[in-house]
Amino acid sequence: MTLYFQVLGPLEARRNAESITPQPTKIRALTALLCVKAGSVVSRDFLLDALWAEHPPRTARTALQVYISRLRKHLDVHGGFAHRLVTKPHGYVLELKPEELDLHRFELYVGQAKAAQAMGHEVEALRCWQAACALWRGPALADLRGLPIFDNLARQLDERRLNALEQRIALEVLLGHGNGIIGELYGLVAEYPLWENLHCQLMIALYRNGRVAEALQVYQKIRESLVRELGLEPGEQIRRLHGSVLARDPRLGSRYLDARAA
Repeated sequence: MTLYFQVLGPLEARRNAESITPQPTKIRALTALLCVKAGSVVSRDFLLDALWAEHPPRTARTALQVYISRLRKHLDVHGGFAHRLVTKPHGYVLELKPEELDLHRFELYVGQAKAAQAMGHEVEALRCWQAACALWRGPALADLRGLPIFDNLARQLDERRLNALEQRIALEVLLGHGNGIIGELYGLVAEYPLWENLHCQLMIALYRNGRVAEALQVYQKIRESLVRELGLEPGEQIRRLHGSVLARDPRLGSRYLDARAA
């Protein structure tokens, strides 16, 4: 019998293929906090501040004990996992194996990707970045945002997702797979209109697929957005890339052929 928690998206708990996600809002929030910090003691004071937005009522400590008891009972009913929620002198710890939490799996893949890149194993690194990105089902803790602590936690997790996404896309383009992700890149630059690195990757992918005019349009669009929104000109990297596209610089050619075209 397997137990699996997901926080890279809306909170989800599964026993085998069956959803066992707690439904009461406070217990869902408690579960998410324990998952994000799985394996570490989460103090009672932290939980009180998080669950009651730093203004816990006088009955909050009693209520927290009730929520812990209900969560433990929930885990027991759905697979006999009550022993995973351990009471410590100053708080609680949810004990999960690395494969039982999507966040832990994400961190594992990211570590493997960085190690592979450091050794020059770019194909293996790409596989790991792809696996890391595939774990995401939407914005982190999407169903629990609104309280400051969840907004902050979610923002930190989302930044890690975007970094992994950027690394994956850069390798996709480097390895000659740009044609297959042009549509994805267009969607991303629409979502993040001021993110210069993504625009660079889209420009390179377009250029390498003979779509030079589109690559130039991408530059023009981000330049207009930066000037309008921030009063800034594009950074040096994307300006140099724009100049290379205008000059049809042969160094923009891919080091690798797309496997589908080989």
